[in-house]
Parts: sequence; structure tokens; C-alpha cells
Amino acid sequence: MAPVSADTAPADGSPRLEHSGRITLRFLAAPTDVADLGGAAVSAGRVLEWIDKAAYACAVGWSASYCVTVYVGNVSFSRPIQSGQIVEVHARLVYTGRTSMHIEVTVTSGDPQDGRQFPTTSCTVVFVAVGEGGTPVAVPPWRPVTEDDRHRETTARDKVQLRSDIEAAMKEQTYSSQGSAPTATLRFLAAPTDVNWGGKTHGGTVMRWIDEAASVCAGGWSGLTGVAVYSGGIRFYRPVLIGHLVQVEARLLYTGRTSMHVSVHVRSTDPKRPDEMALTTHCLTVFVALDDERRPTPVPRWVPVTDEDRQLHAHARHLMQLRARLKPPTPAVG
Repeated sequence: MAPVSADTAPADGSPRLEHSGRITLRFLAAPTDVADLGGAAVSAGRVLEWIDKAAYACAVGWSASYCVTVYVGNVSFSRPIQSGQIVEVHARLVYTGRTSMHIEVTVTSGDPQDGRQFPTTSCTVVFVAVGEGGTPVAVPPWRPVTEDDRHRETTARDKVQLRSDIEAAMKEQTYSSQGSAPTATLRFLAAPTDVNWGGKTHGGTVMRWIDEAASVCAGGWSGLTGVAVYSGGIRFYRPVLIGHLVQVEARLLYTGRTSMHVSVHVRSTDPKRPDEMALTTHCLTVFVALDDERRPTPVPRWVPVTDEDRQLHAHARHLMQLRARLKPPTPAVG
């Protein structure tokens, strides 16, 4: 990376390096990253944490400003990551709005002894740069250089409206006690160890909570081990403050032959005001049940009972149709 001109250097006069709009994190997957005791595969929630950290580093490097995650979409888990494998998380800027940065993230992993890497996960993360008081600030425009850059920027532009459609479809739904679907609720305090660089809970940590609650819900319904294959429409409405009471509620919406579609809402509040829970994050995630040989296996069919059940069941099918229009980022290493 080459130094930028003097007029773009920081106010204190220290040199600032030009950011390429790309970053790669490389590390070994640890035993503490696995999904379950005695297992070998890394949990989807841990992978989501890695994705958010790489995308954050890319966004902050480009904007030279503190950034917040506002949306994570089309997270596709195509291959499990095993403990002990070398992991590479590649984040690259593909489009900028006035204050936003759209970042493609691809995750690869492989045996460190042979050096080969295989795609495991991909998604798009949208960050907004913020200044004093949390007010959005303008970011430097990103300009495509190569034909591949131009293709990715066009694709990112095309996804903006589709993401809006998905977000609107999710936001319009009603979740109340009238539903009869299986649920799982986790409640706890946001710990100091969850803090990000802005003093609030890290977006990746919130996504890990979502995966954990969805896993409990899916496992409780199927009675089987499940693995996340997709998460989407992850919308961050407000930050979770350290010390706040957090409630993560997962609800089954739809079952396929081997899949379970689970909607998750994250809410938080000052523990002194437990009745004032505010929505912070909303997501839909899909789990597939596995047998003892780690092969997809049929799950019990869930049948909607109430009007709300039937509405949300149809909502899940509508989201499937919208997701079919999305394509995962093209793998790009380096």
C-alpha cells in the first residue's frame, strides 16, 4: 500500500497508508470454536464472528472512521470448518454509498499441512461510518478498476433493492403469543467480554447469540444435531449495551424434508427496566438435521395451527423465493 498525499493525512501530521479495500485474516480454528462438546466442526456462530471482524477491519480501514454493522445478508454455509484447520477470511469492498460500505466476505479453510484452501462460507456485510454522537458520516467513494470489480459493483447495486424487499417482508410480520410454533428463549447480561471498539456489543457476538438460540430451537424440535446452512436478513436496528439484559427468542416458522427455518429476534434493555425490551436485531436462519453419520436426515413436519402460524409459514416460503434471486459472492482469494 502506498502513502496518500499530504492533504489526506491525519490532522496530527502522522502518515496514513492508502487502503486497498481488501483484507484477509488468517488463523487456526481452535478446539474452543467447535459447535458441540466432543465435536470437530466449528459452530456457525463462531464463523459469523470472524466474518464481522474481517468486514469491520475492511470498513474501518477504508473510511478511517468507527463503523457499525447495519446488515448481513445471504450467509451461505457450504462446507464445515474443522478444528485445527487453517482459516482465511477474505473481505473486499465492492460498493460504497454516501455513508455505507458493502463488503463481500468469503471464508476458506484447509489442512495446514498441504496448504489447500476450500470455500466454506460467503456473505455480504453492510457497514455505515459514524462520527461524533453516532451520526453517519460520508466515506471515500470506491471506484472499480478491473472488469471483475465492475461486475461486483453492479451485482452489489442490484442487491440493494432485493435486500430492502427481504427486510420489509421480515419487518411486516407479527410475532405474538397467538402462535403455537416451538420456541427457544435465551436470557443473559451482555458481558464486558462482548464489547467492541465503540464500547457496545460486537455485531459478530450478536450473530453468535442468534445462531445459538436458533440451534436450541431446531434441536428441540427435531431431537437431532443440526447445522446452519443459511442465515439472512440480519438487520441491526440498535446497539446492545454492555450490562444490558439480552433476550434472544427463536421461533420455528417452516419445515422442509430435512430443514428447519427459524426466525430470531434479539431484544435488550436496562436490567432495572426488564419490561422495556427494545428490538435490536432480527434474522432468519435455516438448519439442516444430521444423523449419526453427519448426513441430512428427515425432520418431523411442523403443521401451522393458528392464523399467525399460517401467516408466518407463508412468510417463510416467500423469503425462500426472494433468496432464490440472490447469488453468493464469487470466491476471490488474495
